Amino acid sequence: MSDTTKSIGQVSGDALIDLFGRDKAIIGVVHLAPLPGAPRYDGEAVETIYQRGLDDARAYLGGGCDAVIIENHGDIPFAKPDDIGHETSALMAVVSDRIRRELGRPIGINVLANAAIPALAIATASCAGFVRVNQWANAYVANEGFIEGEAARAMRYRAHLRAKGIRIFADAHVKHGAHAIVSDRPVEEQVKDLVFFDADVVIATGQRTGHAADLGYIGMIRKAAGLPTLVGSGVTPDNVNEILEVADGVIVASSLKYDGVWWNAVEPQRVKDFIAGIRR
Repeated sequence: MSDTTKSIGQVSGDALIDLFGRDKAIIGVVHLAPLPGAPRYDGEAVETIYQRGLDDARAYLGGGCDAVIIENHGDIPFAKPDDIGHETSALMAVVSDRIRRELGRPIGINVLANAAIPALAIATASCAGFVRVNQWANAYVANEGFIEGEAARAMRYRAHLRAKGIRIFADAHVKHGAHAIVSDRPVEEQVKDLVFFDADVVIATGQRTGHAADLGYIGMIRKAAGLPTLVGSGVTPDNVNEILEVADGVIVASSLKYDGVWWNAVEPQRVKDFIAGIRR
Protein backbone atom coordinates (compact mmCIF):
# COMPACT_ATOMS: atom_id res chain seq x y z
CA MET A 1 0.00 0.00 0.00
CA SER A 2 1.42 3.39 -1.00
CA ASP A 3 1.98 6.29 1.37
CA THR A 4 -0.71 8.20 -0.54
CA THR A 5 -3.25 5.50 0.19
CA LYS A 6 -2.32 5.35 3.87
CA SER A 7 -2.71 9.08 4.30
CA ILE A 8 -6.33 9.10 3.16
CA GLY A 9 -7.65 8.15 6.57
CA GLN A 10 -5.40 10.54 8.48
CA VAL A 11 -7.23 13.82 8.79
CA SER A 12 -5.92 16.96 10.47
CA GLY A 13 -6.65 20.66 10.16
CA ASP A 14 -4.67 21.43 7.00
CA ALA A 15 -5.57 19.39 3.93
CA LEU A 16 -2.60 20.61 1.88
CA ILE A 17 -0.09 19.44 4.47
CA ASP A 18 -1.91 16.13 4.92
CA LEU A 19 -2.10 15.44 1.19
CA PHE A 20 1.09 16.97 -0.16
CA GLY A 21 3.38 17.45 2.82
CA ARG A 22 3.56 21.20 2.27
CA ASP A 23 1.38 24.27 2.69
CA LYS A 24 1.82 25.51 -0.90
CA ALA A 25 0.61 23.20 -3.65
CA ILE A 26 0.97 23.10 -7.43
CA ILE A 27 -1.68 20.87 -9.00
CA GLY A 28 -1.98 20.01 -12.70
CA VAL A 29 -5.25 19.06 -14.38
CA VAL A 30 -5.46 15.94 -16.55
CA HIS A 31 -8.15 16.80 -19.10
CA LEU A 32 -9.35 13.42 -20.30
CA ALA A 33 -10.31 13.03 -23.95
CA PRO A 34 -14.04 12.51 -24.65
CA LEU A 35 -15.15 9.32 -22.92
CA PRO A 36 -17.55 6.69 -24.29
CA GLY A 37 -21.07 8.03 -23.94
CA ALA A 38 -20.03 11.68 -24.45
CA PRO A 39 -21.20 13.58 -27.56
CA ARG A 40 -17.67 14.11 -28.89
CA TYR A 41 -16.51 10.52 -28.39
CA ASP A 42 -15.65 9.12 -31.84
CA GLY A 43 -14.98 5.48 -31.00
CA GLU A 44 -11.36 5.92 -29.93
CA ALA A 45 -9.99 2.90 -28.06
CA VAL A 46 -10.27 3.39 -24.31
CA GLU A 47 -6.65 2.28 -23.92
CA THR A 48 -5.64 5.29 -26.03
CA ILE A 49 -7.66 7.57 -23.73
CA TYR A 50 -6.03 6.01 -20.68
CA GLN A 51 -2.57 6.39 -22.20
CA ARG A 52 -3.04 10.07 -22.95
CA GLY A 53 -4.23 10.63 -19.38
CA LEU A 54 -1.13 8.84 -18.10
CA ASP A 55 1.15 10.83 -20.40
CA ASP A 56 -0.30 14.14 -19.17
CA ALA A 57 0.00 13.04 -15.54
CA ARG A 58 3.63 12.01 -16.11
CA ALA A 59 4.39 15.40 -17.63
CA TYR A 60 2.91 17.27 -14.66
CA LEU A 61 4.39 15.12 -11.92
CA GLY A 62 7.70 14.53 -13.67
CA GLY A 63 8.03 18.27 -14.08
CA GLY A 64 7.58 18.94 -10.38
CA CYS A 65 3.86 19.38 -9.69
CA ASP A 66 2.64 18.06 -6.34
CA ALA A 67 -0.51 16.33 -7.60
CA VAL A 68 -2.98 16.04 -10.44
CA ILE A 69 -6.73 16.30 -10.74
CA ILE A 70 -8.31 13.91 -13.24
CA GLU A 71 -11.26 15.53 -15.00
CA ASN A 72 -13.68 14.53 -17.79
CA HIS A 73 -13.19 17.86 -19.53
CA GLY A 74 -13.63 16.33 -22.98
CA ASP A 75 -17.26 15.40 -22.24
CA ILE A 76 -18.64 18.67 -23.62
CA PRO A 77 -21.45 19.68 -23.35
CA PHE A 78 -21.45 18.65 -19.71
CA ALA A 79 -24.43 16.88 -18.19
CA LYS A 80 -26.09 17.59 -14.87
CA PRO A 81 -25.02 15.28 -12.02
CA ASP A 82 -27.98 12.90 -12.19
CA ASP A 83 -27.64 12.52 -15.98
CA ILE A 84 -24.02 11.30 -15.93
CA GLY A 85 -23.79 7.67 -16.98
CA HIS A 86 -22.16 4.91 -14.98
CA GLU A 87 -19.71 4.41 -17.85
CA THR A 88 -18.15 7.79 -16.98
CA SER A 89 -17.52 6.74 -13.39
CA ALA A 90 -16.14 3.36 -14.45
CA LEU A 91 -13.75 4.78 -17.05
CA MET A 92 -12.53 7.55 -14.78
CA ALA A 93 -11.95 5.10 -11.93
CA VAL A 94 -9.74 2.93 -14.14
CA VAL A 95 -7.57 5.73 -15.51
CA SER A 96 -7.31 7.39 -12.09
CA ASP A 97 -6.18 4.15 -10.46
CA ARG A 98 -3.59 3.61 -13.18
CA ILE A 99 -2.20 7.11 -12.70
CA ARG A 100 -1.97 6.72 -8.92
CA ARG A 101 -0.43 3.27 -9.07
CA GLU A 102 2.18 4.15 -11.68
CA LEU A 103 3.19 7.56 -10.37
CA GLY A 104 2.61 7.08 -6.64
CA ARG A 105 1.53 10.66 -6.06
CA PRO A 106 -1.68 12.26 -4.73
CA ILE A 107 -4.57 12.49 -7.15
CA GLY A 108 -7.92 14.24 -7.09
CA ILE A 109 -11.16 13.75 -9.04
CA ASN A 110 -13.49 16.27 -10.67
CA VAL A 111 -16.56 15.01 -12.55
CA LEU A 112 -18.25 17.65 -14.68
CA ALA A 113 -20.66 19.11 -14.18
CA ASN A 114 -20.76 19.29 -10.39
CA ALA A 115 -21.08 15.54 -9.94
CA ALA A 116 -19.88 15.13 -6.36
CA ILE A 117 -21.42 11.68 -5.84
CA PRO A 118 -19.70 10.07 -8.86
CA ALA A 119 -16.48 11.87 -7.91
CA LEU A 120 -16.54 10.36 -4.43
CA ALA A 121 -17.25 6.90 -5.85
CA ILE A 122 -14.32 7.23 -8.28
CA ALA A 123 -12.07 8.59 -5.52
CA THR A 124 -12.93 5.64 -3.30
CA ALA A 125 -12.26 3.12 -6.08
CA SER A 126 -8.96 4.72 -7.11
CA CYS A 127 -7.71 5.69 -3.63
CA ALA A 128 -7.72 9.37 -4.55
CA GLY A 129 -7.09 11.86 -1.77
CA PHE A 130 -9.56 14.58 -2.72
CA VAL A 131 -12.41 15.63 -4.99
CA ARG A 132 -13.12 19.00 -6.51
CA VAL A 133 -16.74 20.18 -6.49
CA ASN A 134 -17.48 23.35 -8.40
CA GLN A 135 -20.74 24.19 -6.61
CA TRP A 136 -20.63 22.87 -3.06
CA ALA A 137 -23.15 25.22 -1.43
CA ASN A 138 -26.02 27.41 -2.65
CA ALA A 139 -27.07 27.36 -6.32
CA TYR A 140 -26.40 29.11 -9.60
CA VAL A 141 -27.29 29.15 -13.28
CA ALA A 142 -24.69 27.61 -15.59
CA ASN A 143 -24.42 26.32 -19.14
CA GLU A 144 -26.04 23.11 -17.92
CA GLY A 145 -29.00 24.97 -16.41
CA PHE A 146 -29.91 25.33 -12.74
CA ILE A 147 -27.16 23.78 -10.58
CA GLU A 148 -27.67 23.15 -6.87
CA GLY A 149 -25.02 22.77 -4.19
CA GLU A 150 -24.09 19.13 -3.61
CA ALA A 151 -22.84 19.34 -0.02
CA ALA A 152 -25.79 17.71 1.75
CA ARG A 153 -26.00 14.69 -0.56
CA ALA A 154 -22.26 14.34 -0.95
CA MET A 155 -21.39 14.41 2.74
CA ARG A 156 -23.98 11.77 3.48
CA TYR A 157 -22.65 9.64 0.64
CA ARG A 158 -19.07 10.07 1.85
CA ALA A 159 -20.16 8.95 5.33
CA HIS A 160 -21.95 5.97 3.78
CA LEU A 161 -18.72 4.97 2.02
CA ARG A 162 -16.74 5.38 5.28
CA ALA A 163 -14.49 7.68 3.25
CA LYS A 164 -14.16 10.72 5.50
CA GLY A 165 -10.49 10.98 4.61
CA ILE A 166 -11.32 12.07 1.06
CA ARG A 167 -10.94 15.85 1.21
CA ILE A 168 -13.35 18.33 -0.36
CA PHE A 169 -11.91 21.07 -2.59
CA ALA A 170 -14.82 23.47 -3.21
CA ASP A 171 -15.02 26.39 -5.62
CA ALA A 172 -16.12 29.80 -4.37
CA HIS A 173 -18.32 31.82 -6.72
CA VAL A 174 -17.49 29.32 -9.46
CA LYS A 175 -16.67 30.34 -13.04
CA HIS A 176 -18.97 29.71 -16.03
CA GLY A 177 -22.12 30.71 -14.18
CA ALA A 178 -24.35 33.42 -12.80
CA HIS A 179 -24.96 33.65 -9.08
CA ALA A 180 -27.98 35.91 -9.38
CA ILE A 181 -29.94 33.47 -7.20
CA VAL A 182 -27.85 34.50 -4.19
CA SER A 183 -26.76 37.94 -5.41
CA ASP A 184 -28.32 39.56 -2.34
CA ARG A 185 -25.57 37.93 -0.26
CA PRO A 186 -21.91 39.05 -0.46
CA VAL A 187 -19.34 36.66 -1.87
CA GLU A 188 -17.75 36.52 1.58
CA GLU A 189 -20.96 35.03 3.00
CA GLN A 190 -21.12 32.47 0.20
CA VAL A 191 -17.52 31.50 0.96
CA LYS A 192 -18.37 31.03 4.63
CA ASP A 193 -21.12 28.64 3.53
CA LEU A 194 -18.43 26.38 2.06
CA VAL A 195 -16.70 26.28 5.42
CA PHE A 196 -19.97 25.68 7.26
CA PHE A 197 -20.63 22.71 4.96
CA ASP A 198 -17.25 21.15 5.80
CA ALA A 199 -15.14 21.96 2.74
CA ASP A 200 -11.41 21.46 3.38
CA VAL A 201 -9.97 23.72 0.68
CA VAL A 202 -11.49 26.69 -1.15
CA ILE A 203 -10.80 27.45 -4.83
CA ALA A 204 -10.97 30.93 -6.33
CA THR A 205 -11.39 31.30 -10.10
CA GLY A 206 -11.89 33.90 -12.79
CA GLN A 207 -15.01 34.07 -14.93
CA ARG A 208 -14.06 31.26 -17.32
CA THR A 209 -11.41 28.65 -18.05
CA GLY A 210 -8.06 30.38 -18.50
CA HIS A 211 -9.28 33.66 -17.01
CA ALA A 212 -7.15 35.04 -14.19
CA ALA A 213 -8.78 36.07 -10.93
CA ASP A 214 -7.95 39.48 -9.47
CA LEU A 215 -5.45 39.34 -6.60
CA GLY A 216 -7.70 41.40 -4.34
CA TYR A 217 -10.58 39.04 -5.04
CA ILE A 218 -8.38 36.03 -4.20
CA GLY A 219 -7.29 37.66 -0.94
CA MET A 220 -10.89 38.42 0.00
CA ILE A 221 -11.91 34.79 -0.53
CA ARG A 222 -8.94 33.49 1.46
CA LYS A 223 -9.67 35.83 4.36
CA ALA A 224 -13.37 34.90 4.39
CA ALA A 225 -12.64 31.18 4.23
CA GLY A 226 -9.91 30.88 6.84
CA LEU A 227 -8.96 27.68 4.99
CA PRO A 228 -6.24 26.82 2.47
CA THR A 229 -7.18 28.68 -0.71
CA LEU A 230 -6.11 27.75 -4.22
CA VAL A 231 -6.47 29.63 -7.50
CA GLY A 232 -8.09 27.46 -10.15
CA SER A 233 -7.94 29.39 -13.42
CA GLY A 234 -5.75 31.76 -15.40
CA VAL A 235 -2.45 30.74 -13.77
CA THR A 236 0.57 31.39 -16.01
CA PRO A 237 4.36 31.61 -15.61
CA ASP A 238 3.98 35.39 -15.61
CA ASN A 239 1.55 35.65 -12.69
CA VAL A 240 2.10 32.53 -10.59
CA ASN A 241 4.54 34.09 -8.13
CA GLU A 242 2.21 37.03 -7.49
CA ILE A 243 -0.67 34.62 -6.96
CA LEU A 244 1.33 32.49 -4.53
CA GLU A 245 1.98 35.55 -2.40
CA VAL A 246 -1.77 35.70 -1.79
CA ALA A 247 -2.96 32.09 -2.17
CA ASP A 248 -1.86 28.71 -0.83
CA GLY A 249 -1.43 27.08 -4.21
CA VAL A 250 -2.60 26.88 -7.80
CA ILE A 251 -4.44 24.52 -10.11
CA VAL A 252 -3.00 24.87 -13.59
CA ALA A 253 -3.61 23.34 -17.02
CA SER A 254 -4.04 25.50 -20.13
CA SER A 255 -0.79 27.44 -19.87
CA LEU A 256 1.18 24.16 -19.61
CA LYS A 257 -0.34 22.63 -22.75
CA TYR A 258 1.17 22.75 -26.24
CA ASP A 259 0.38 26.19 -27.70
CA GLY A 260 -1.36 27.06 -24.41
CA VAL A 261 -4.60 25.40 -25.56
CA TRP A 262 -6.52 23.36 -23.00
CA TRP A 263 -7.44 20.44 -25.27
CA ASN A 264 -3.85 19.83 -26.34
CA ALA A 265 -1.46 17.49 -24.53
CA VAL A 266 0.66 18.73 -21.64
CA GLU A 267 4.09 19.95 -22.80
CA PRO A 268 6.73 18.54 -20.39
CA GLN A 269 9.21 21.38 -20.93
CA ARG A 270 6.53 23.98 -20.15
CA VAL A 271 5.88 22.24 -16.84
CA LYS A 272 9.59 22.16 -15.95
CA ASP A 273 10.02 25.83 -16.86
CA PHE A 274 6.90 26.75 -14.87
CA ILE A 275 8.12 24.97 -11.73
CA ALA A 276 11.64 26.34 -12.14
CA GLY A 277 10.21 29.85 -12.32
CA ILE A 278 8.39 29.33 -9.03
CA ARG A 279 11.51 28.08 -7.29
CA ARG A 280 13.51 31.11 -8.45
